[in-house]
Amino acid sequence: MAFKDTVRSILETKGRTVWTVGPDETVYRVLALMSEKGVGAVVVVSEGQPLGMFSERDYARKVILHGKSSLDTLVREIMSSPIVTVPPEETVEECMRIMTRNRIRHLPVLESGRLAGVISIGDLVNSIISVQAATIQQLSSYIAGKYPG
Repeated sequence: MAFKDTVRSILETKGRTVWTVGPDETVYRVLALMSEKGVGAVVVVSEGQPLGMFSERDYARKVILHGKSSLDTLVREIMSSPIVTVPPEETVEECMRIMTRNRIRHLPVLESGRLAGVISIGDLVNSIISVQAATIQQLSSYIAGKYPG
């Protein structure tokens, strides 16, 4: 089954709010922001350009496991970089491939060179579930004879 919905349609549903931080913020401060906003990742930007992503996974793997302190470690030291981005026209199917291939859970969306949103693996799964539910409903209506005409 092909999923032809686009990133644009996901952003229209979920919104385009993006939480960003500078590369010289402390990990502790960024974790506090992520907790306050209820997000699992933020985009690291400098002069309006995305440099990388910082996620809870980066914290667990690159701070805690290496005995570093979140109070003293800067985001630039542990962010995931280079950043992988997609345009709003990208399909859900291709985004799933990109995330799987790169072993990432968040994709910043760039439109005309500007940050337009972030989609997560959860957003993609929700989109796929919606498409499948609509297909099941259409097939059920067809089988039951409840089709227009």
